[in-house]
Amino acid sequence: MKIKKVLSGIAAAVLMAGMVSGCGASNEGDNGGSAASGGKKEEGVTTLTLWSIATQSDTFRESYDKAIADFEASHENVKIVHEAFENESYKTKIKAAVAANELPDVFYTWAGGFSQSFVESGKVLALDSYYDKYKDELSEAALKNITYDGKLYGSTMVTPVSVMWYNQKIFNDNGLSTPETWDDFVNVCKKLRESGIDPIATSAKDKWVLAMLHDGLTLKSVGPEKLQKTLLKQGGSYSDPDFLLSAQKIKELVDINAFIDGAAALSNDEASAEFYNGKAAMYFTGSWMGASIMTDAKNPDDFSVAPIPVVNSANAKITDFMGGGADSLMVAASTKNADLSAELAFELTKGISKYGYLSGAGIPAWKVNYDDSVVPPLTKKVAEYANNATSFTLWFDTLLSSEDANEYLPLLQKLYLGSLSPEDFQKEMAAQLEK
Repeated sequence: MKIKKVLSGIAAAVLMAGMVSGCGASNEGDNGGSAASGGKKEEGVTTLTLWSIATQSDTFRESYDKAIADFEASHENVKIVHEAFENESYKTKIKAAVAANELPDVFYTWAGGFSQSFVESGKVLALDSYYDKYKDELSEAALKNITYDGKLYGSTMVTPVSVMWYNQKIFNDNGLSTPETWDDFVNVCKKLRESGIDPIATSAKDKWVLAMLHDGLTLKSVGPEKLQKTLLKQGGSYSDPDFLLSAQKIKELVDINAFIDGAAALSNDEASAEFYNGKAAMYFTGSWMGASIMTDAKNPDDFSVAPIPVVNSANAKITDFMGGGADSLMVAASTKNADLSAELAFELTKGISKYGYLSGAGIPAWKVNYDDSVVPPLTKKVAEYANNATSFTLWFDTLLSSEDANEYLPLLQKLYLGSLSPEDFQKEMAAQLEK
């Protein structure tokens, strides 16, 4: 879910060929260049191609730019061609590139189930022999989601988590406290609505935004161990009553009019703008929103952050979080410059970890061995939550296999729109995971 975690439907297969070419509006990279792997050499200069989702509007764009500049400065005869793509189209594009064996040298991806098929296809370079140089700065624990069958296939940059961003001025003006339980949360929503304030801004158009809340509520209902076993098909069952509970909570929020009007047609950017402008009191998304609040909100000091409330205290704690190390860089097995590409993957993730943290965009996966006094207070607060977390569980669309994830988001959207009951949502999810 970078995260900004938008899931693409595979139904757009007819457009795949065009996407693979990198043409059209989805390609927002500044540097142009070939999308083919291998790094072309011109007059003594080695060029490596990098794909990412760090478009100009992305909160990590500046971090990518600075990390790339650092790498080029330390490698005199190396040029990095950075091509950035919109999140949703990229998920289809990268899958098509893997299938066609047309990957760039280094590419952004999500750990867990999303990238598992890439590794199993033999299209990704194992990085174990390169990791030794960095193991004192990047822990094995941070890399567990991108380790398959005991081998490392990428490097990660941040440990994002889902949280509840809220307008503390609105809360204070209405005598509200930060909710830690479901009952408290419902009472907050009702009181806000009675005061004429939209409780929750969200996007059901960009389905991943709604999933940020649903995934968090499911974790806080089911608990981390059972949730992971179920989504990974390791013994759990989605027919368990605790899974139904979180679907019922989404419907309950719809029934009490807790969501902003028109959420079904709002994009993430549009919905978050309503939150920044004080039109809604809460927004459920990842830790990266801290940086956007600092740059996009009218009054950044009005905002604060808290964990997602607990639904079932018998299974979950307030310190259980959706998230963890997922945003990663992998190296194509087809690259003609394996050593340099592997170094690029590690050095870029290290740099992005640093610059992303300093800007407030992310929680660093790499060791902080630099002055972080300029880090925005909101980001430091989320980092504190992450440091004290009792568990991390990757988002549904990352932990699930690609096939299962592609079914999950449309089902969740139908649940929100009311065309699918909580009971039918649970049945559809259970049937999908039994395939």
